[in-house]
Amino acid sequence: METPKNPLSINCRIREGLARLAMAMRVDEWNKAKASGLNPTQLAILALLEGRGQHEFGVKDIAAHLGVSQPTATDSINALERKGYLAKTPGQLDRRAVRLALTPEGIANLHAVETSDGLARQAVDALDADEQQDLLLALVKMIRHLQETDAIPVQRMCVTCRYFAPFAHSDSAQPHHCNFVDASFGQRELRIDCRDHDQADPASRAATWEAFQPG
Repeated sequence: METPKNPLSINCRIREGLARLAMAMRVDEWNKAKASGLNPTQLAILALLEGRGQHEFGVKDIAAHLGVSQPTATDSINALERKGYLAKTPGQLDRRAVRLALTPEGIANLHAVETSDGLARQAVDALDADEQQDLLLALVKMIRHLQETDAIPVQRMCVTCRYFAPFAHSDSAQPHHCNFVDASFGQRELRIDCRDHDQADPASRAATWEAFQPG
């Protein structure tokens, strides 16, 4: 491991902290995967497909969203197909493409391990309500930076959705509005991964983000 140029900087110490949290989350992922009879990548593919609903999702999409190589994604997809957890069908938009969809068996396997309590959940529960909200807002900002610099795909967060209207209400407890469900909501309800997400164009995302930061 490369020695940090300035190990005492707050930037370095925050990254060290995130690395420790990531270690605990990897333990959680392996425990859940073991319980499901899969490996973490295979389980992550099931979760990704389940969250995407009817949207067409292929090998390239899975590799990009999970941060793995296409050969790794292909091997995991083939293993899941052999187990009967997902099925391949021709794409609706491009018949030459392959669309991946969960089978009932795949959904059942995924839901069987979703309720497990892990180290990361316990760590979050150790924070009080205000600390949890502050952490959520910080994570949203960090994830947005990564996606806007093309380091990761655009995530299905409120702040990237065309239905999101930030600070549309004077109520400090529920200042935001979701035009998809036509309801107000608060900072604590901001989504990192929403199934109803409809990605806004880059200009709209920038304007929404500007309005989301009032100060």
